[in-house]
Amino acid sequence: MIGIFYGSSTLNTEFVSQKILGEFGADRARLHNVKDVSSDLFDSYSAYIFITSTWGAGDLQDDWEVFVPELEKMSISGKTVALVGLGDQKNYPERFCDGIGVLYDKVEALGARVVGSTDTSSYEFKRSAAIRRDKFVGLVIDEDNQSDLTDDRITTWVKRVRKELS
Repeated sequence: MIGIFYGSSTLNTEFVSQKILGEFGADRARLHNVKDVSSDLFDSYSAYIFITSTWGAGDLQDDWEVFVPELEKMSISGKTVALVGLGDQKNYPERFCDGIGVLYDKVEALGARVVGSTDTSSYEFKRSAAIRRDKFVGLVIDEDNQSDLTDDRITTWVKRVRKELS
């Protein structure tokens, strides 16, 4: 079973999280707001999808900021994690989707295997902390400027990572 964990301040992230759950199906995944998560619930999954937006000067969404210290206490070494980031490439081109870059660094340091990288070519931005080896570390969604691409991006990404998360 896959645990999908999101933090949402403006509901865009929650909306995208629900779409991702729909693509996986309720028989394969469960959706949780990270602000309501206990370590016992978190430990019941074999794989995870972490979904966050970016705030301020490239920071995690508030609920993730609170949860990361708890995450650092958990044993996720050897588990598989996929990341999804939301951002605004036009208004914040200097820190586009930095939030998943922060989560990537955390889960990698904890020994998790990260899957689901995506190409950067269909976005216009100046800098992102979410890039490793010329790819985004996960699925990147811009609901503010490219919402018409969201459904196709989610469908394509879920098809690719479904097997890797099981």
